[in-house]
Amino acid sequence: MTVQALWTPAGTWHLSGVGYAPEGQLQAEGVAVAATPAAVESLVLAGTLCNDAVIHHDQGRWQLTGDPTEGALVVAAHKLGHSAADVRSRYPRLDVIPFESERQFMATLHEVPGGGQVVYIKGAPEAIVPRCSGNGDSDGENAAVMHAVRQIAQQGMRVLAFAAFTPDRPLARLEEVDVAAGLSFLGLQGMIDPPRMEAIEAVAACQSAGIAVKMITGDHHETARAIGAALGLCAAGERALSGVELGRMSEDELRAAARDHNVFARVAPEHKLRLVKALQAENHVVAMTGDGVNDAPALKQADIGIAMGITGTAVSKEAADIVLTDDNFATIKAAVEEGRRVYDNLVKALAFVLPTNLGLAFIMMAAVAFFPITEGEALLPMRPVQILWINLVAAVALALPLALEAMEPRLMERPPRDPKAPVLSTFVIARTVLVALLMAAGAVGLFLLTYGAAETAGTAAASAYAQAQTEAVTTVILFQIFYLLNCRSLKTSMFRIGLFSNLWIYAGIGTVLALQLAFIYGPFMNSVFGSAPIDAYAWLRAAAVAVVIMPLIGMEKWWRSQHDRR
Repeated sequence: MTVQALWTPAGTWHLSGVGYAPEGQLQAEGVAVAATPAAVESLVLAGTLCNDAVIHHDQGRWQLTGDPTEGALVVAAHKLGHSAADVRSRYPRLDVIPFESERQFMATLHEVPGGGQVVYIKGAPEAIVPRCSGNGDSDGENAAVMHAVRQIAQQGMRVLAFAAFTPDRPLARLEEVDVAAGLSFLGLQGMIDPPRMEAIEAVAACQSAGIAVKMITGDHHETARAIGAALGLCAAGERALSGVELGRMSEDELRAAARDHNVFARVAPEHKLRLVKALQAENHVVAMTGDGVNDAPALKQADIGIAMGITGTAVSKEAADIVLTDDNFATIKAAVEEGRRVYDNLVKALAFVLPTNLGLAFIMMAAVAFFPITEGEALLPMRPVQILWINLVAAVALALPLALEAMEPRLMERPPRDPKAPVLSTFVIARTVLVALLMAAGAVGLFLLTYGAAETAGTAAASAYAQAQTEAVTTVILFQIFYLLNCRSLKTSMFRIGLFSNLWIYAGIGTVLALQLAFIYGPFMNSVFGSAPIDAYAWLRAAAVAVVIMPLIGMEKWWRSQHDRR
């Protein structure tokens, strides 16, 4: 936040420099001013004294303690040679009326060098100008001040008005009635905190993701409109709704206004709360940002309350669900992206794991229902301990890498999902049944083929049984590997998301293949799991059956994409 415009009834000035470094010069019509005019001296003196902020030089840079708006006023005075510490020591503060959004001003009582007292007041022009006499009592003078306010605000600046008065008697304390009228108008200070490019881009990204971004501010409506236009929240000619207008609306009118407008100015805390409730009444999921004590009710009411970690008060942080450590809107957009990525990866993991479990259940159901029982034992395509092996390998080595999958293409161009929609959607259920049936058919078919061929070749029954079961297990494992590649994206081909965007997938596949080799050819594993060595031809058969899942799921994705477009 940086003060750039100074206006008094005597003229208009520009103050150069940006940030909290007290470096800049006073200019009039682009030309540096040699001596600071008395009107400007009085204006920046008021801005420094009616103020609680402090700037200090630490670790090679100027830093602010306090509110950024007040910090900008202190910096402006420093640029013109008025150190805040020096000024405040010469004008000791005796009392203060702190700023509250309801009255929209702050006032301070000071002792004047050489004796006497002075009161300075700053706040919204609408709250200050009507209290003034001399410069603001006539309609023409009042109109001139408000015209200057609009001109400064239209440049996207926050405008504060300043006034002063000298009590005719010593005041022990400052009351609100003391500043109700009879003030001397000093001038206006316009400060700018232009939207950062990353914030503009983040707002555009949220809008493309179906998230309506609304700006609720206490600034002048012209300031709000200019900043809203810069952020892409409103059209060039669209006006901002004021808190006064919101206060006059019925609940139905407020719901329509909250739905149809994006920029709200001169808004009080109770209006923020009403706006949140109005949007929730329209079945919207509402995220609310805030940093002040008065923002706490709206932060608490919102579905997601987001407090500012740097400028936020302890009360706002306590009321919020999330604290934004860098006070940057772009971080909210990044959080939305990450949330969508995590949810997508959760669905991918479910779509991968569930077919394995259901497919194994289908395999055992087929054996129990249709396979013969010889010598009191059922002919099973897999032993229970081999099913345990498949589940252990799939859950750890193959499913976990899906959690590290990169974002889907055009992730932030999708509309928000219905919060009431189940995780086990129709798509997940249909995909689970389809893949489970294919897996079961492939494993059972190869088991029967291998077992029959081994018996025909004269292989011992026990050895033929073990080889057939091993090939069935290997088919399921290879089936999982090929299906895992399909699960990297639920809607598009894995080639579109990049073959090497998640190297952990290949680490998991390599681990599974190494473990499966040990399962097949390790004597110890053979004895524990009842597996048996198989030849290269058996591997080729298993791979040929398993790879069928790739084109089939690719066709299913294509069909679903065509259906979604319609």
